[in-house]
This record gives sequence, C-alpha cells and structure tokens, in this order.
Amino acid sequence: ASEESEIRRALEGMAGIRSLRFNLGDRELAIAADDHALPQALEAIRKAGFKPEPLGAKNVQRFRIANMDCASEESEIRRALDGMAGIRSLQFNLGERELAIAADDPVLQQALDAIRKAGFKPEPLGDTGSSAAAVASPTGFWTTWGKSLGALGLAVAAEGLAFAFPDSVPVKALGMALAAAAIALSGFSVYGKGLAALRQGRLNINALMTVAVTGAFLIGQWPEAAMVMALYAIAEAIEARAVDRARGAIKSLLALAPEQAEVRQDDGNWVRMGVKEVTVGMTVRIRPGERVPLDGIVSLGQSAIDQSPVTGESLPVDKSPGDEVFAGTINQAAALEIRVTAPASDSTLARIIHAVEQAQSSRAPTQRFVDRFAAVYTPAVFVLAVAVALLAPWLMGLTWMQAAYKALVLLVIACPCALVISTPVTVVSGLAAGARRGILIKGGVYLEEARKIKAVALDKTGTITEGKPKLVAFEPVDTGLGQQALEGLAKSLAARSDHPVSKAIADGVSSATQEVDEFQAVAGRGVQGVIDGHTYVLANHRWIEERG
Repeated sequence: ASEESEIRRALEGMAGIRSLRFNLGDRELAIAADDHALPQALEAIRKAGFKPEPLGAKNVQRFRIANMDCASEESEIRRALDGMAGIRSLQFNLGERELAIAADDPVLQQALDAIRKAGFKPEPLGDTGSSAAAVASPTGFWTTWGKSLGALGLAVAAEGLAFAFPDSVPVKALGMALAAAAIALSGFSVYGKGLAALRQGRLNINALMTVAVTGAFLIGQWPEAAMVMALYAIAEAIEARAVDRARGAIKSLLALAPEQAEVRQDDGNWVRMGVKEVTVGMTVRIRPGERVPLDGIVSLGQSAIDQSPVTGESLPVDKSPGDEVFAGTINQAAALEIRVTAPASDSTLARIIHAVEQAQSSRAPTQRFVDRFAAVYTPAVFVLAVAVALLAPWLMGLTWMQAAYKALVLLVIACPCALVISTPVTVVSGLAAGARRGILIKGGVYLEEARKIKAVALDKTGTITEGKPKLVAFEPVDTGLGQQALEGLAKSLAARSDHPVSKAIADGVSSATQEVDEFQAVAGRGVQGVIDGHTYVLANHRWIEERG
C-alpha cells in the first residue's frame, strides 16, 4: 500500500487522468486517461522508480464460484493455479464470489480444471454490468440455513437416541441413519473440497474435517461425527451471511444512482435511456427532486444540489453553468441540463463502489498472519493426531480404538477453522457495517489501524448531520425596523424560494407572510422582491457586500 501511495502522489493533479484502479494482489494498475495524458502518466511512474509494463485487456473472463466465501478459499484457488504458465492475472471479488482470469483459451481451460479439482465450481459470467449487481445470491434459506438447521436437528436426534437407547440394535441403526443423513445434508461441499485437497496432498480445514468426521463415523462415534459436521456447516452459513450483508451494503450504494437518464437527442427531443448507454458529451436533463444519473458539467440552469451522499457536504451546494455535479447526488431546486463527462462505469460513485469491492478483497495484517500461521499449524495438528493414533497404544496402554478416537478428537478440537474463518468474516462485517452507515473504509488494513485513533477531525459533516439546515438564531441589526417586521419580510421572501436555506428561514419564523411582487432568485446570492412598493433583498453576505 505504501508503494501504491507513492504512485498516487506521482500522478496527483495530472490533467487528463480520470481514474486509477490498483490491484495490489496482482501488481496491476488500470489507468483511465486521455490519449495525451497516458504517456505523461507512465513517465511520471518511471521517475518514481517503478517499471510499468502494458497488459492486454483481451481474454479476460469472469466466473462465479458459489462456494468461495472467504479469504482462505481464495488462497486455495490461488494455490491451485500457482505457477501455471499463461495466466496473466487473477482478480478476486469475494463479496460477489467472482473471479476474473486473464489468460488465453487453452490455459483458461486448464485453470478451470484445476479450480474444479480443488473442489470449486466456476460458472461463466457475461461481461456486461457491474459485478456488484451481477447475480443474485444463491444462498437462499433452503440452500444454506435450511440445510444447516435440518442437519443440526438430525444430529441432535442421533445424539438423543444414542444416549437414551445405548444397547438397542434397531435404535442404533436408526441413529446411524440419522447421523449419515445429517452429514450428507450439511457436509457435501466440505467433503468435496476436503477430498480434493487430500488428493493433491494439501492439508487444509476441509481435509481435516473430512478425515475427522469419516474416522469418527467408522469407529462408531456417529452422533459426534454428525454434530461436528452440522456445527461446522452452521459456522459456514454464518460466514456466508456476513458476505451477503456486505453485498447488500454495496447494492445500497448502487441504488444511489438512477438506472435511467433523460437524454437530448440530435433532433432536440428528450428520451429516457439506460445510463450505461449514455456516452461522454451527451446532454442530460435532471428535474427537481431527481438524483443525478452521471458525472457531468452544468450547461444550463441554476439549482442547489445535495451532495452529502457522495462528498459529505453538510449543506446543499449551489450549481450554475460550468460547475461539476456527481452521480448519486440530489437536485433540489430547479431543472438542470448537464454535459456528461464520464461513463456510468467510471463515475465518482462507480469508483467509490469499486474501492469498497477492492477493500473486501484486500487482506488485513492480522488475516495475513493467521493464514501464515494456519499453513504451518494445520499440517502440524494432522501429524500430531497421527502420532497419537500410532504411539498411544505403546506409550499409554490404550487400545487401538481408544487411540484412534483420541486422535480424531484432537483433529476436531485443534482444527483452526474458527481461527482462520473469524478474521476475514470480522473484516468484511466491519467494512459492511461502515458502508451501511455511509462510511467507506478502504480495506482491512485501515480498519485495524483505526484502533490507534485518538481524535477525529471532519471537513465535511454531511455524513453525521441531517443535511437539512434549520434556523437556530435570529439577530436583527439596527435598520429602524422592529424584529417582528424584519421577520415578516424575511419569511415573505423566503417562502417564495425552493432553496434549502430559504426553506429553513420560512419554517423557522412564525410571522405572517405578505404579498411579494417582482420576485427574483439569484443563484449563489439570494432572493429579492417588492413588498408594499419597497424592494427588499434576502441574501448571503457576498451579495450584501456587492450591493454596498
């Protein structure tokens, strides 16, 4: 991340660069820039001590992997593809369970075969649409919680029968059937990934669970085998739920921008069309109360824009021709026409969403440590369990069955699944909780660093305030008029305006209104009108000073 910051500083303020997207995992940088700016950007990167090499964007295909929920499973896929020649890059999006592979077709097929051998099922996705809105989650009630809770019920029933009727052969057979059903219901994916790992000589969490549950069942401890697998399935369902909540937070960001825009055609007519079809340079009309669909520059009209969803501005910002507006913000006062400056995929809001997706894929320091620890710890536990099974009969006088049972107990108890799963789930849950509250955190690294914060300074308060101004004080100056008369004049003028500050004044003053003639609103300044033959101005200090 420190090197990413160096590159950002090298390119900071450079005209013509629209966006930068970093993928630290694959050491890649995507630059959206004008043709004249790209060579300048590459030269600046070289001067900063880096060596950018162009990558072809062709032959990049996206796949959905339904049973890829956490960083440990991402690591398994990376290991399965490690060292495979011809793969240019891998881009993971855990929030959407997606993987983008840049490789030629023959190599791509080999990569997909390797992923399937590792126990995963990649499904191809189309190239259109944002990944955050691509496919609905498959983790419905019956496919996750339904199976997990059903397996738990069967495991409890098997435990109860074994406890109540320990010597009954028919009941024992029924209990074994219930336990087998519980394992089949909850452990199908675990067995698939576990057997794939064992075939490849890898000892991961799924391999340990597969060996432990199978061994326990074979030595007659079938209730325990069923209960362990059911509880493990529930833990995975909780993890999947955390990922789904993170996905929901991203979709709430997507909902900030409308899906359609009103676009002026060559013949002058206005037609509503999807924002993805709108190109740079087109003119879009935004009515009062509507959200801005795309980034652009105001070409016609004057209005106030509520920018708090994107920039955190505490009050609406006055916009006039030449001012910039952002997708996802809200037009409040009057109709505007804007000239589009960025496609929907590269708007400020889209870049924010991409940053959140990348943040969920990044690995926090604690997570990286836990993964390194588990890589050593997991095989060590397996070796220790084998030693207990083989040496306990000689050293402790146990029977072979007792030694095997203790070895399996050791495998289950010492399995690091809770340790490995807890860290990415915690990070994703933290990022999602922040996103739901309008707080975008760039990754687990920064989430962990937040514990060192001693004080917080805010330059924009729109994310912690209502964004709706209220009149809290009225201080008359010496004008020769009483306060009640001043309040009446102010309310009469303010009541005619749609500006948020005018509304606050009109709502905060209780005096009666008077008839206003020749009313006029001046954007960024205030309003004026004629009351009882006299011209009055309700304005900010800039206009008052300009008028002397």
